[in-house]
Amino acid sequence: MPIKTLLSKELLLLLVTTLMLGCSSSDQNNGLRFELQPIDGPSTYGGEPNLFVSAQGTVYLSWVEFFNDSTDVLLYSTLENEQWSEPIEIARGTDWFVNWADFPSLAVHEDWMASHWLQKSAGGTYDYDVRVSTSTNGGKNWSPSFIPHTDGVAAEHGFVTMLPLQNKRIFATWLDGRNTKGEPSDQHGHGNKAMTLRCAEFDPSGQLFTEAELDNRVCDCCQTDACSTDQGPVVVYRDRSEEEVRDISVVRRINGQWSAPKVIHQDGWEIAGCPVNGPAISSHGNHLAVAWFTAPKGVAAVNVAFSSDAGASFSAPIRVDSGTPSGRVDIEMLNEKEALVIWLEDEGDTAGIKAAIVNQEGKLQDGVSLVETTNSRSSGFPILAKNKDQLLLAWTAVEGDSTSVQTALLN
Repeated sequence: MPIKTLLSKELLLLLVTTLMLGCSSSDQNNGLRFELQPIDGPSTYGGEPNLFVSAQGTVYLSWVEFFNDSTDVLLYSTLENEQWSEPIEIARGTDWFVNWADFPSLAVHEDWMASHWLQKSAGGTYDYDVRVSTSTNGGKNWSPSFIPHTDGVAAEHGFVTMLPLQNKRIFATWLDGRNTKGEPSDQHGHGNKAMTLRCAEFDPSGQLFTEAELDNRVCDCCQTDACSTDQGPVVVYRDRSEEEVRDISVVRRINGQWSAPKVIHQDGWEIAGCPVNGPAISSHGNHLAVAWFTAPKGVAAVNVAFSSDAGASFSAPIRVDSGTPSGRVDIEMLNEKEALVIWLEDEGDTAGIKAAIVNQEGKLQDGVSLVETTNSRSSGFPILAKNKDQLLLAWTAVEGDSTSVQTALLN
């Protein structure tokens, strides 16, 4: 676990300088240019940042503070006048499962909030539950946590995505390992040993509704993502075939019924283990954009595909990376036709968070480096969010054994 040390003024100055260097860079052939404005706020020792934008236009930043060697604290702040408010504690624990790729989240309905984290359930390394707490008074007080999966099995449960629904509930989807502790159904270890994708809805009291299995065999530890359309929620995730092909699939809820899993594009990435590199999705009405990392036959790429029919079909993928990507993608639609995508790109001894704009016709503006970082696990996953015409970036800065959460506006 990273050591909690205050970032020095010199390092902060270096980070700001790096941002300004990144924002001043532009490709002479396409004119793409970003100006990054670091956001003032409280010191944020720790990592695992996440962003959420409510329907009312409030931006929330959540993260995990490594309080000491045995205690972790989940905090959040709101963006007010382009600076972060004083942190509010959601929960803390000494038995949490804190993982560089499987980070907590915060979701806000009209008048209530929900947050999730991971907590150990037994002695096994990957025996942990999803824990959810709710608040009905603006985050001042949080309820005792509940578990959205009802299997009661000491197994892996995580990689959660939460999404507010129009019925005043919050939708959650996650990877569920309840079947991985069973006996294999065939000589190859397939069948009921696989990780599954499941979902449920819950209200402010923690009551569960419409629990369902969405896919009975998925990749073990890649992030899920979800978005809302006029027709209902859409979930994207890394699938897993019997032949160990791990391409990106989508499921949709239409008229209250979940569709069968459908691969967005047949990349044909056959890999014996999980790449820990999930997809990202964004919506603008019934228009969707999905970004993902893939590496069939050892050729790494970051792709984007669009849909204009709420995920029923997708365009051919558009490659956006610069040739040496390590993935860790996020995406936001700018309008019905264009999207901004970010990812990590290996750059010699370092890595860069890069950004590019892509549209449905496949026109691509070359990637621009935003922030210099590292491709180590400690740098986590960069997060992108959009609030009206404002774009925000959150990432984990690394200095030796120390990490801190950094944020900036993208102009």
